[in-house]
Amino acid sequence: MSSMSSATLLYCFCGALLVLMLVKCMLGQRRGVVSVPCLPYLPVVGSLLHLRSSLPPHLLFTQLAGRYGSLFGLYMGPHYTLVVSEVSLVREVLLQRGREFAGRPKMVTTDLLTQGGKDIAFADYSLLWKNHRRLVQSSFTLLVFNSSYQPNDPELLKVLDYNDGIVQTIVRGGLVDIFPWLKVTLTPGEPRDLLDALLIGKMKGSGGDDDITDDHVLMTAAEAFGAGVETTSTTLLWAIAFLLHHPQVQERVQAELDEVLGRDRPPALSDRSSLPFLESVICEVMRIRPVSPILIPHVAMQDTSLGGHSVPKGTRVLVNMWAIHHDPKHWEEADTFRPERFLDSSGKRVTPASFLPFGAGPRVCVGESLARLELFLFVSRLLQKFNFSVPSGRSLPDLQGRYGVVLQPHHYTVRVTPRY
Repeated sequence: MSSMSSATLLYCFCGALLVLMLVKCMLGQRRGVVSVPCLPYLPVVGSLLHLRSSLPPHLLFTQLAGRYGSLFGLYMGPHYTLVVSEVSLVREVLLQRGREFAGRPKMVTTDLLTQGGKDIAFADYSLLWKNHRRLVQSSFTLLVFNSSYQPNDPELLKVLDYNDGIVQTIVRGGLVDIFPWLKVTLTPGEPRDLLDALLIGKMKGSGGDDDITDDHVLMTAAEAFGAGVETTSTTLLWAIAFLLHHPQVQERVQAELDEVLGRDRPPALSDRSSLPFLESVICEVMRIRPVSPILIPHVAMQDTSLGGHSVPKGTRVLVNMWAIHHDPKHWEEADTFRPERFLDSSGKRVTPASFLPFGAGPRVCVGESLARLELFLFVSRLLQKFNFSVPSGRSLPDLQGRYGVVLQPHHYTVRVTPRY
């Protein structure tokens, strides 16, 4: 009995000590940001009990911002986290103090998915990450910013086949299967695509910790497929859904296309400036339904500040892009689909400061230029050649969306008919 009592006392003592250590850790994390409103929290679980809701996270955080303010804190377990829902604060996180908030949290799930952070999106900020990103960016620039494009231009075909090539590689037995023959056919200094650029970067390595490895190549290709294809295709689905709700917008885009391109000439990148309403429609789709309504978490890499509040190193920061894109202070009738908001009085396209669909700063989406190119070419060609309508007896698409890896529209049915 005595030994059992001693064991019980020992367990109780250890448990109490653990709780005290967690409380001290949580209070220490929040030291310097006590002026920021914070959700109630408990040891171990943090604020999770106060985050139970039927709402998806972006809507819940927007609702909480109305109660606690545009900058508030919470605990994800033991991790102190700031939620930012105002554009000036977001620009401070992403731009003015971009490098100070450029870190990424170390999480079990993303580590498993990325071979320990060997991708671009989830990897922590470091010299290796900067070199890795530079290689990827240069390959995208090679594809996107060529001097000119014709319908059968080889470089343009590379861009259009980029995502399909990754899909076909997976079908043939896995991305890693292509590495041996890619290495054989590489010509240093002449990258043909994203994988070439990465593999050449790997070949130039000195064997140190900051070198590109096979895992970096694999994770980047997989991320381009998982993130690039998914986000672009989802934006296209949202675009068609909103055009079904607003047929007059579809007609206006088609009138602009007919005037600039006619019936037969395919759209070219040089036409973008001549198709401002089409571009404004794409922007409005990305505003009203951002595919990433909450950006990947940032981490303060040093003691810094935000909105005049001290922020300790290691603090996590969530940017609520949904709240930014639906803020009535910056967007009139924010919940209404109005492409005209991206046009000035002379009909030229403008970009409001509160429009940040790809993020900004050091952590801006590396595929932004490629995504914009794809969306322009896909939407312009589809609307030039086809009409989109709701089939008889079917309902208009549900525009609420479902939150997963990205914010996707619910499945809907559309009737596609040739225009000519």
